[in-house]
Amino acid sequence: MEKTPLFTNDAIVFGLLMLVLAFVFYTSSIKKGLWVKFYKVIPALLMCYLIPAILNSIGIISAKESNLYYVASRYLLPASLVLMTLSIDLKAILNLGPKALIMFFTGTLGIVIGGPIAILIVGSISPETVAGIGPDAIWRGLATLAGSWIGGGANQAAMLEIFQYNPEKYGGMVFVDIVVANIWMAVVLIGIGRTKAIDKWLKADSSAITELKEKVSNYTASITRTPTLTDYMIMLGLALGAVGIAHWGSESISNFLKDNFETFNDSTSALSSFTSTFFWMITIATFIGILLSFTKAKTYEGAGASKLGSIFIYILVATIGMKMDLGMIFDNPGLIGIGLVWMAIHAGLLILVAKLIKAPYFFLAVGSQANVGGAASAPVVAAAFHPSLASVGVLLAVLGYVVGTWSAYACAILMQIASGN
Repeated sequence: MEKTPLFTNDAIVFGLLMLVLAFVFYTSSIKKGLWVKFYKVIPALLMCYLIPAILNSIGIISAKESNLYYVASRYLLPASLVLMTLSIDLKAILNLGPKALIMFFTGTLGIVIGGPIAILIVGSISPETVAGIGPDAIWRGLATLAGSWIGGGANQAAMLEIFQYNPEKYGGMVFVDIVVANIWMAVVLIGIGRTKAIDKWLKADSSAITELKEKVSNYTASITRTPTLTDYMIMLGLALGAVGIAHWGSESISNFLKDNFETFNDSTSALSSFTSTFFWMITIATFIGILLSFTKAKTYEGAGASKLGSIFIYILVATIGMKMDLGMIFDNPGLIGIGLVWMAIHAGLLILVAKLIKAPYFFLAVGSQANVGGAASAPVVAAAFHPSLASVGVLLAVLGYVVGTWSAYACAILMQIASGN
């Protein structure tokens, strides 16, 4: 029996999360003493993620009893994407070059080959961990992880339908997905605090990224003004109005595809991913933000549009952290072992390629999260480098949805061969 958390009322839980965020931001703003040393080791963004995870793990709050993640990911995330892309410079983003795509596809390849290699490694140590026949075959369950770690929820559901893994055991795979993906995200966030040192080790040329950040910062400085109540109302109107359009458009497109094209109703088809309302919601919200960047709405960056978007992003980070139960790490060490080896291969390949092509850590981090974390966390990681870079994370995450099903299918076949059945 699962214990009921201390707080189940979302108003209380949300208040607690906001207090956590306020505490982290206040302590990280102190420029002397113990806190300075602390935040040099542990980035503030990681603390915004880790403290809610601790509160969830000790039973104070629970994501299972809360709708806050759903609200943050469906309402605040698309709103933040609009606010953060208001001042986007498409030409400057294109000038970042092909390394972003190279690192993204390297991350995808790491997931595809990491699964079968992890089965071979763990299977040689603990054969029972990778055992199972028919619907209980472990490789079938791991196929759903591949779908999640390359694309997202829709791709994961497609893999479950294609390979017919035992539904009663599916919860264990979801558990591995959450634990391993969140551990890796924590590692990525720690790395952000050491970007300069990592880029120096990679011998990376991050001048294009620095130039983009400086260009956006200079533009923001040139139009900065003291925001008025009218400014805030207009910015919220643009952002949340776009959220409404994104939800309406996503439902309309998804229903149109399902009603008029039989292939989109086939869950075994790669095209089924395009019926995901979340996919279309993120795509439409980003597109609206890009369109607004060609209008006078761009000047609202001077009134703090990206800062407002960042607030929404940090609330999302706290609700993502709330999904992590640190105690679960020890519940199923065998499956967790497969997941950790798998993720280590993904990470190792990314580091190797980044070293070879001298790609900045930004491309490694965002390329990885666009695969493993998808549209919910890739913009978070990208924005941690600079709000103007959030759109890079979104664009790569959307690409993950596109290639997710077929790449995960290839991974599943390789895992079947590796497991010997």
